[in-house]
Amino acid sequence: MSNKPFKTGSVMLVGAGPGDPELLTVKAVRALEGADVVLYDSLVTADILHLARRGAARICVGKRAARASCRQEDINALMVQLARDGKRVVRLKSGDPSIFGRSGEEIATLEAGGIDVTIVPGITTASALAADLKTSLTHRDHAQSVRFVTAHGASGGLPEDADWRGLANPSTTLIVYMGARTSRALATRLMGEGRVGSTPVVVSENVSRPSARHTVSTLSALAVGDIDMDVSNPVLISVGEVFRSAKINHSIEPDVPLATPQAAVAL
Repeated sequence: MSNKPFKTGSVMLVGAGPGDPELLTVKAVRALEGADVVLYDSLVTADILHLARRGAARICVGKRAARASCRQEDINALMVQLARDGKRVVRLKSGDPSIFGRSGEEIATLEAGGIDVTIVPGITTASALAADLKTSLTHRDHAQSVRFVTAHGASGGLPEDADWRGLANPSTTLIVYMGARTSRALATRLMGEGRVGSTPVVVSENVSRPSARHTVSTLSALAVGDIDMDVSNPVLISVGEVFRSAKINHSIEPDVPLATPQAAVAL
């Protein structure tokens, strides 16, 4: 890295939420309106990018499974360089930067480079899902805790060092991010740790967007691959008794059973 004198700009790590531009915070909108450069994830929608200042440069630095992606090291270096050039940089992240957004690595790099960094939280997808389903993730009759986990370890499969016994606790609402490719293994592992196959499961794609789709079924159906999902979409897998009476904001027959392996309802 060059030791030449530089004028320092700043970086804001901004949560773009799950996709609906109306779920952006006021602070996030103001950050976009004041940006010189926006470095955005591939899941950030065009409607949100449209809110950036007209003259701002927009650069996609997205990382997607099984696709050509930017390396995290390159993203970190680009942020530092742009800030050292005096730019006001918005690093726009899907959801909330602090929930599976790798913000810790970016903050450490920026602080080591002497760059002023600010965090603007966003609505994480799990919160938007609960709103869409009109469900409390911590309903006191069904759950004493809610846990957000990733379905991928360093090797690409399920994380072996996860607290699987705790994740299988029937009083825990489990929200699994990025779980499409390992969904069958996830369900099998949870049942192996004691979570019953009749536990309600909701598989959600494109939460909060016009193309949102929810499939309501059970853990055992997920384990045998009986739930269709498009792995190219952002997928959230939700497990727990709080979803047994989930209200779907789409057409659904009121007498459809929501918690049997035979009733995987794609909406």
